[in-house]
Amino acid sequence: MKLTGVQKVKKMAKKKTEMFKEEELPVDKTIKVLEYKTIRKGKKWWSAVALVKSFGRNQIAFYLWQMKGERWARKQKFVIHNRNQWETIAENVEKFLPELK
Repeated sequence: MKLTGVQKVKKMAKKKTEMFKEEELPVDKTIKVLEYKTIRKGKKWWSAVALVKSFGRNQIAFYLWQMKGERWARKQKFVIHNRNQWETIAENVEKFLPELK
C-alpha cells in the first residue's frame, strides 16, 4: 500500500521524535550525570552540556559523540571546573562573537 503525503509526514515526524528523545548520556560509569541538555542530535553526531559529579566535585562538561555502529563513541570532552574558569572562557568567546554571522 502506498502512503499518502500526510501519512509520510506523520511517519517522518514519529521517526524524528523517537530519534531525539532524551536518553541517558553515554559517559563513563564513574561520572554521575546530575542534569544535561542536548545541544544538537542527529543520526551520526550528538552534542550536549552536562552538570556532572566527578571525583567528588561538580563540573560542567561539554560532550561530542559520534555514532559508531550501534553505539555512541565520545569524540570530545571539555570540562569547566569552576566559575573563574568559565568567566575567562565566556569573556574570550564574547570577543569573537562579532565575527560570526
